[in-house]
Amino acid sequence: MIPKTIKDVTPKWLSKILDIEVTDIGVTKIGEGIGLLGDIYKVDLSHSEPLPKSVVVKLPSSFEDNRQQGVALGMFEAEVRFYNELGPMVNVGLPKIYHADILEGTADFVIVMEDLSDLIMVAQSDGMGAIQAESAVRVLAKIHSVWWGKMESHEFDWIPSMIGPRIEFVTQSLSDMFPRFAENFGEYISSEALSLYELFSKNYLNVNKILAARSPWTLVHQDCRVENMLFGENDSNYVAVIDWQGIGRGPSSYDLAYLLGGSVETNLRRQHEDRWISIYHQTLLEEGVLNYSIQELREDYRMSHLQGGLATAMFTAGSLNLNNERGLQLVITMVQRHAQAALDHNGIQLLDEFKK
Repeated sequence: MIPKTIKDVTPKWLSKILDIEVTDIGVTKIGEGIGLLGDIYKVDLSHSEPLPKSVVVKLPSSFEDNRQQGVALGMFEAEVRFYNELGPMVNVGLPKIYHADILEGTADFVIVMEDLSDLIMVAQSDGMGAIQAESAVRVLAKIHSVWWGKMESHEFDWIPSMIGPRIEFVTQSLSDMFPRFAENFGEYISSEALSLYELFSKNYLNVNKILAARSPWTLVHQDCRVENMLFGENDSNYVAVIDWQGIGRGPSSYDLAYLLGGSVETNLRRQHEDRWISIYHQTLLEEGVLNYSIQELREDYRMSHLQGGLATAMFTAGSLNLNNERGLQLVITMVQRHAQAALDHNGIQLLDEFKK
């Protein structure tokens, strides 16, 4: 049975899922303003076993528009299947999953995972510190290396590609929503940044096609931002990456640019960006990735600032139910930082070349 709401997550249901006798639970909603497509809860457990003392339960958003968006884009099914089929292949950077299930073709799903609330969550509006960013790019490279050069195999056709129907749908949606985006968020960015978004809204698929044709494919998170990461204390290099509902197949630079462009304060990114790119590449080499030079990565990274960050900022701003002030501030931060990162890497010049 898949719970319809958190009220259906009972001690009896959890006892079956966790294979322990749960006598009582306490529920706290967490991630307010973060889980735009899902509602996330910490559930404290009363039982006689030593572990776990609590779990995290993820259910679909209580907002119908957000639920339908998740179904239309196949994101709920993708996350459940990722945790059940692909997650076990990764030995770093993922939470333990106790249970993941979905009623195919619907928004009815549940994921019960390890509670990592003792780790540090960083608000995207604040951004990662330099040490956290270094740890994040290392873990990202290790995860990418698992499927490096393998994602063009037909066995992974169930994962949307960066040039497939989902991206075509998003590209058309971006073009349609630009006027509303400009009206609602134009005041928060420069005229140059707004021009960038207008050009980008017509060329998202074109950018993806260029990168997909020239660069090795891997499994890409596609929403790789700091609020989908949890960090160890102090200088620990431990990082857990969560929220795998938007997975895709394509060049890894998508995630790298998305992370550094949107989850680091702009001046800090400018100061350390080149070093972080080098660390990411060196980690790929250490994990056995061959035939991908640092020069190729730098060029891909430059163009990838015209991918997920701008798309997610526009799509979130223009289509999802931003039901609280924190959610609105999150989107404004994304809109501003991703535009500046793309401008820093000559984004308008690159997009103008599509006109020639």
